[in-house]
Amino acid sequence: MEENNQIREEVLQSVSGLSDVQLNTQLQEGRWTIMQVLQHLYLLERAITFAISDQLENGQKKSISDKPIHSAVNRSTKIKAPSIVEPENKFITLVEMKKKLSQSREALTKVVDTADPSLLAQRAYPHPVFGELSLKQWIPLIGLHEKRHLAQIEELKEEII
Repeated sequence: MEENNQIREEVLQSVSGLSDVQLNTQLQEGRWTIMQVLQHLYLLERAITFAISDQLENGQKKSISDKPIHSAVNRSTKIKAPSIVEPENKFITLVEMKKKLSQSREALTKVVDTADPSLLAQRAYPHPVFGELSLKQWIPLIGLHEKRHLAQIEELKEEII
């Protein structure tokens, strides 16, 4: 979780100097705003926290081999977000989004801190690219996913500023 928290801090620092108008500026049709990227990170963390919690409680014991999750930071392949983690097209303030991101991180941290480590390794949840992924790997994948989107935020910032 330490690396996840460090990456989250980098994401928040990256957007700290931007106005709410800049964060919600859509540069072209079909392309996310910076705020939509942040909302996507929030929605994904919330969904994965729920999935981890549910699988810890109700999941089947499985033998899952580790997947190359570090490749998630490679943005050369565009991946369509599942609808459950697709952001809305509405104006959101940075203050509001920081609160949501803080809440989703607190919830994830609570689940991870109270989980039996052996169950995290023995339970899984499907990922759209990697297939069955152990809950243990889902935790660092959240940070890697944010790192991927941090690069996207930086690209968007260059066009906005």
